[in-house]
Amino acid sequence: MGEQRAQLSLPQIMGSAEPRLKRHRRLIRWMVLASINLLGVALVARAQQLPPAEPPQPLPGTTDEGTIRVTTNEVLVPTLVERKGGGILYGLKQDDFVLEDNGVPQKIRVQEEMDTTPVSLVVAVEQGGVSALEFDKVARLGPLLDLFLSDAHGEVALMGFDSRPHLMQDYTHSAEDLEDALVHLQPGDGGAAILDTVSSAVDLLETQPKSFRRVLLLISEERDHGSKHTKAIQLIQKIGRSDVLVLSVSFSPSRAQFLHDVKDSGEDRTMNMVSPLVMAVKAFKKNVAKEIAEESGGEYTTFTGDKRFEERVVDAAKHVRNRYLITFSPSDPAPGLHTIRVKTTEDYGARIVARANYWLQHEQ
Repeated sequence: MGEQRAQLSLPQIMGSAEPRLKRHRRLIRWMVLASINLLGVALVARAQQLPPAEPPQPLPGTTDEGTIRVTTNEVLVPTLVERKGGGILYGLKQDDFVLEDNGVPQKIRVQEEMDTTPVSLVVAVEQGGVSALEFDKVARLGPLLDLFLSDAHGEVALMGFDSRPHLMQDYTHSAEDLEDALVHLQPGDGGAAILDTVSSAVDLLETQPKSFRRVLLLISEERDHGSKHTKAIQLIQKIGRSDVLVLSVSFSPSRAQFLHDVKDSGEDRTMNMVSPLVMAVKAFKKNVAKEIAEESGGEYTTFTGDKRFEERVVDAAKHVRNRYLITFSPSDPAPGLHTIRVKTTEDYGARIVARANYWLQHEQ
């Protein structure tokens, strides 16, 4: 038998082993397929047990999901009434005010007590362009910020910007936390992205409680240079939908801007009903810092020397809280830009500062 087995040829040996190899291959294939099926079942079961993945959180300025959208319910109009010789005119009541929406008088409500709510403040300081010449003045800003934070609940955050905005200090209850950053400001590039910065600052402010007075203190030149993500019309809409009060303190503007201000005192600007949105966009191109402040109901001012700068900031802080809070429900629900004018029933010779317009959103 051994000799016969030795005489078998290689094809005969392979032929006898072929059925066994086929069985082994089928067995291995079945085991692989079974493993894949079990793995698939396990993954499906695991996926059903896990909660859905959350989308990444956007940075400030990349979305407007947090924006307060003004609907037909109520519009807030903080209003400053300042005597001609200086000082606030106190004691006015609801019957002492008239508010017109697109030229039509509205039924209003007035909180007779001055605004005593806590303040959430964002300070946005330009670091680009020629702003480095003003760093010595900005370095003195720290102690002045306590004027905005007159209670234990107030908070302040610091943003710097050149061709893009960046958060230097998140919200804190103490202005002292910002002093080191203000003293050690570093020059940026040649940009002054005011539109992008204000948009991001509004988003940052709207993360704060609705009960807070939300204020942006913008320290910059008067024109935008380098904003890439925000157009004028987009910012007009965003400010018009929000309740953020913008206080602009700008580097001294040119003589041409001064002459423009002399010709336009602002009395008739909000009453010009010929394309107010087009007018606002044009105004953004001339002096965006001024127009943003006026759109929000805030104030615009300029400075040259150190003392002048400190006086402007002190005045801005006082005026934030010394405002009557006027609210109304629009009688005309038409979506788009609505112009506002606030006046007193009697002529006190006072300066009245209130928001120039608001943006009424389409009802969803």
